[in-house]
Amino acid sequence: MKKLLLVFAMMPFLFTSCVGKKKLADMESQLTQLQASSSSALSKAKADLSDCQSLTASLQGELKKRDTDLEAKNGQLKALQEQLDYFKKTNTNLLDRLSDLSVINKSGAESIRKSLDALNEQGKYIKDLNSSIQRKDSLNLSLVMNLKRSLADVNDEDVTVEVKKGVVYISISDNLMFASGSAVVNAKAVAVLAKVAKVLNDHKELDVLVEGHTDSVPISTDCIQDNWDLSAKRATSVVRVLQTKFDVDPERLTAGGRGEYEPATANKTAKGRKENRRTEIIVTPKLDQFFSLMAPQAN
Repeated sequence: MKKLLLVFAMMPFLFTSCVGKKKLADMESQLTQLQASSSSALSKAKADLSDCQSLTASLQGELKKRDTDLEAKNGQLKALQEQLDYFKKTNTNLLDRLSDLSVINKSGAESIRKSLDALNEQGKYIKDLNSSIQRKDSLNLSLVMNLKRSLADVNDEDVTVEVKKGVVYISISDNLMFASGSAVVNAKAVAVLAKVAKVLNDHKELDVLVEGHTDSVPISTDCIQDNWDLSAKRATSVVRVLQTKFDVDPERLTAGGRGEYEPATANKTAKGRKENRRTEIIVTPKLDQFFSLMAPQAN
């Protein structure tokens, strides 16, 4: 009887011990899960930081290049201004001497003064022109930075963004855009065009020219006559996607086929032909916007 009473007396302690071990096991499981979640979040944060640093380095390189170009143009402007100041000083001294010596008559002096005024106007035009170029370069740089930021997760071999001939070029490989011999934009390319369209819609003052390019390999099917036909249809397909899916104003859009006649490189190798099969989206100022850039700015 005493042994039985002893067992009943110890039962609460045994029950409490079992409950404590279970609770401890649960807490250890939760701790393991938290550690795994923290490790995953830290890895993702490190990857995001690496991507951000890579993009920042690229943008800084582009900005440095623009600063170098701007410095060169400022040097040219300074040289032109020095020449203008020299001519103004020379002409003014000459006019004063001629007037003092009564060597020329009044109409001759007036003619020289008009020439001097023309030089002054030319100098003002040079200043305004340089200022306009700087504004256009700043606009292009801003556009390139926005596009590169938007397309940061796209393979650089498939999409490139650069400034050529004073305007912004977005070159998209046909490997990303179309199936071989097709003019139908595939789903993966539509996702890329969505990102491009968002930037284009943020810059409604700019026009958009879409050019299709092919390699030199001839093509002829029931639906496509030749490379001219293929490149034009591909450009039209891209324009249609920008208009119908992403609301880019059609009045800003132009589609053009260049066929094989503006290659990026030689068509002699498979790699070269692959580079030549591309779609280029060219972003340019509107004509009235261009003249606005050229117009003198109020002080």
